[in-house]
Amino acid sequence: MTYPNTDASATTANSQSSNTPASTPIDEKLQRVLDKALYAGGKPQAQQLRNFLNGTWLGEPLHAALTDLPIGAWTTGMIFDALSLIRSDGKVAWAADACIAIGLVGAAGAAVTGATDWSDVDPPARRTGFIHALFNIGATGMFATSFLLRKKRSRTAARFTAALGYTLMTYAAHLGGKLVYEDRVGVDRTDGQTFPKEFVPVLAESELVNDKPTRAVHENVPILLVRRGGRLFAMAETCSHFDGPLAEGKLVGDSIVCPYHNSRFALEDGRVLDGPAVHAQPCLEARVREGQVEVRLRRAKG
Repeated sequence: MTYPNTDASATTANSQSSNTPASTPIDEKLQRVLDKALYAGGKPQAQQLRNFLNGTWLGEPLHAALTDLPIGAWTTGMIFDALSLIRSDGKVAWAADACIAIGLVGAAGAAVTGATDWSDVDPPARRTGFIHALFNIGATGMFATSFLLRKKRSRTAARFTAALGYTLMTYAAHLGGKLVYEDRVGVDRTDGQTFPKEFVPVLAESELVNDKPTRAVHENVPILLVRRGGRLFAMAETCSHFDGPLAEGKLVGDSIVCPYHNSRFALEDGRVLDGPAVHAQPCLEARVREGQVEVRLRRAKG
C-alpha cells in the first residue's frame, strides 16, 4: 500500500484545515510525525505491524484489551497497599509491589497500541486523545517512581506516589470512556445501519461502470456497489473505522481502500485486510434483474 502524504494520513478534516505551520496545534503536529513514522514510507512490514497493533487480527481494538492489565493491576496494588497499613505482613507488601510492576509492563503495551490508534483519529477526538495520553504518561511516571521507592524501602512515599498515579489514571480512564462513548473511537461505525432482508432495487444497471466503486442508497443507508471481473459485489459504503465514504476510495485487486485512513476491505466478504479498521464491513448479496441492481442482506449459509 502506498504511503499517504502527511495531510491525507490525518484525514479529510485535517487536510481542510487552514492553519499555518506556526499556528498548527501541537496535537496535530505530533500526530503527523507519529503517522509518518508508523507508515515507514509504505513498507509492507510497517503495515503488518500497524495491523497487529490496531487489532485487525483480533476484530477489536487491541488497545482496549490491553488497558485492562494496568488498570486491574494498579487497582489491586492499591488494595494491597491499604492492607499493608493494617497488617505488617511482608507478603502483602510484596504483592503490592508485584502488582505495580505488572501494571508498568501492561502500560507499555497499552501506550504503544494507543499511540497507533490515535495516529488515525480525527478532531475533536484527536485533542481528547492527546490529553488522555498525557494523563496516562503522568500516571505511569508516578507508578514507576513508586516502584523505585519501594526498592529503596521508602514505602510511605511509595504509597503516596502510587495514590497520585492512581488519581491521574482514573481521570485518563474517564477521558478514554469519552473517546469511545461520545466520539465513537474504536466503535463499528456501520453498527445500527439497516439493510434490506429481501432483494430491492437500488441502482439502474446502466449506471454501474465496471471497476468503478459506486454509491447507491436504500432508505438513507449508503451501499457500495462494485462490478469487477464479471462479478457483482455489495457492502456497507460507510467505513467501519471513521465513516469514510468507500465509494470515493480506490480498488486494489478485489479490495477497496478507504479514502480517509487507508483501511482496506475484501470485496468478497468485507473482512479487514489492512487497518486501522478492525471491524469487517457488512456484506450484501447483489444481482441484476430487469435492468436494476438489487441487493439484500447476505444470508448465513446452512
